[in-house]
Amino acid sequence: MSASNSSKLALYGGIATNVAIALSKFVAAYFTGSSAMLSEGIHSLVDTGNGGLLLYGTAQSQLPPSPEYPFGRSKELYFWSLIVAMLVFSIGGGMSFYEGIKHILHPEPMEDAKWNYIVLGFSVVFEGLAAYLSIKAFMETHTDGLFKALRTSKDPSAFAQVLENSAALVGLVFAGLGVFFGHLLNNPYLDGAASIAIGLLLMGVAVFLVYRTKGLLVGQGVDADTLASLEAIARRQPHVETIRSPLTMYLGPTDVVLAFDVDFADALTADEVEQSIDNLQNDIRAEHPEMKRIFVEATSLKARA
Repeated sequence: MSASNSSKLALYGGIATNVAIALSKFVAAYFTGSSAMLSEGIHSLVDTGNGGLLLYGTAQSQLPPSPEYPFGRSKELYFWSLIVAMLVFSIGGGMSFYEGIKHILHPEPMEDAKWNYIVLGFSVVFEGLAAYLSIKAFMETHTDGLFKALRTSKDPSAFAQVLENSAALVGLVFAGLGVFFGHLLNNPYLDGAASIAIGLLLMGVAVFLVYRTKGLLVGQGVDADTLASLEAIARRQPHVETIRSPLTMYLGPTDVVLAFDVDFADALTADEVEQSIDNLQNDIRAEHPEMKRIFVEATSLKARA
C-alpha cells in the first residue's frame, strides 16, 4: 500500500472513529453532567470535521495544472491545514476552555460516573486505533524519529492527524483524571479543571500546526542538507563552471519547484549546453524525485546571445 493510500486510510479511519466517539461522549456528558466529557465530545466532533477538511484539501491539491493554476493546486492542502489549525484553536480549545470556566463558576455535582468510565474506556480503544493508523501512515515516509519527523514533515494532512489523535489520547487522560478525582473527592471543580486542561492542550496543538503550516503556505524552501546535495549534483556535471545557490519552494509535500543559475563552459555549443541542462535535470530528479519543476538559467547562453 502506498504512503498516500495509507494516509487516506488513516483519515477515513479517524473520521469514522471520531463520529462514534463524539456521540458516546455527548451521551455520557448528558447523563452525568461532566464538563470534561462535554469538552472531549466537542474535541472529537472538531476532529471529525477536520478530517473531512484534510481529505478535501488533499483531493484539491491533486488536481492537474490548468491555465488558471499553471503550477497546479498543491498549496491548497496547506490552506485547508491552516483552517484546521484555526478550528482546533477556536472551537476545540476555546469551547473546552469556556466549558471548564463555566463549570468552575457554576459547579454541578456528578450524578453517575460509571457512564464516563464506560465511554472513556471505549474512547481509549478507538482513539488508540486512530492514533496507531495515523502514526503508521506518517512514519512510512519518514526514516527519522517521530518527534523530528513532526518538525520537518512537509505533509500537514499527515502530521496534523498524528498531533490531533495524540492530543485526543492525552485529553482522555485529563478527562479520566478529572472524573475520577472529582467523583472520589466529591469535588466538581476538578472536572472543570480537566476541561480547562483539555482546552489548553488543544490550543497548544493548534499553535504548533499554525507555525508549521504558515512557513509552507508562504513559500518555505528545502532544508540545508538538500540544498547542499543539489549543489553537489550540479558540480559533478562535466561542463559546469560555477553555480549560484539554488532557489526552491514547496508547492506540496512531494512537489518542489527549483530554479538554478548555472554557468556552463563558454566553449560549449548551444546543443551541448542543452544536453548538459537535460543531464543536470535528470540527475537531480534521480536523487530528489520531489523536484517536479526544474528551471535552469544557463548564463553562458545569455553571454552568447
